[in-house]
Amino acid sequence: MPREFRVRREQVLPAAPEQVWNALTTGEGNLGWLYPMDIEPRVGGAVSRGSATVTEWEPPRRFACRTADQGGFTNTLSYAVERHGDGRATLSTLSMAIHWVHTGTPDDGWDTRADAAEKHVDFYQHSLAEYLRHFAGRPAVYVEATRPRPAVGPGAFTAVHERLGVPATAAAGDALKVTLPHQPGGTVEATVDFRDADFLGLRTDDALYRFYDGSRWDWPVRLGHHLFAPDADADHATRAWDEWLAEVAA
Repeated sequence: MPREFRVRREQVLPAAPEQVWNALTTGEGNLGWLYPMDIEPRVGGAVSRGSATVTEWEPPRRFACRTADQGGFTNTLSYAVERHGDGRATLSTLSMAIHWVHTGTPDDGWDTRADAAEKHVDFYQHSLAEYLRHFAGRPAVYVEATRPRPAVGPGAFTAVHERLGVPATAAAGDALKVTLPHQPGGTVEATVDFRDADFLGLRTDDALYRFYDGSRWDWPVRLGHHLFAPDADADHATRAWDEWLAEVAA
């Protein structure tokens, strides 16, 4: 039988609609808050991540893309941007609509995917606002690393916090010194901009650092950072964080 799941959010963003549109629909913009994703700017255009297709394209107001497979699964991402009264943009819908027509027995992973989708949307939505508030228009380098195997319980994510130097009592808004493997000298000033049981966000003057705990869904710990320093070296930073995460996992 068919099953559907939807996530809907609304937020006022600290940027004009044109800046929000650029962040949502260009490869350069996506590097600053999401992950590498190039979008062909037209209905029917290709999206480089997930083999998706553009289904709605009305700059700078509406964008949607859809992924589908042979088994009846579809995943649609839809964005609607409106001008707020003070000139800022309202992202009136940030939605993920997942539809699955089951053949045979129900899929055991459905509830896992639905729960993960909802929680990841909240973190990505927060990162979009942070990017627009602090780094809009600045070129970014994306650094990604994944722990070799799924985490067993939250202990691996606790080890990530400890290795960074983030105390258990730290909360969003706190300023602290953290140790980052790709930085000369290692220790830098950072602000905790997001923290809950599954995600950690740190912001410095030239980066957004994002950490993801997959243990709730039997997934690995991973990270996806956005570096805005003019001299950011993607290869060097990726090697450093790969090694760092492998050591934490060990």
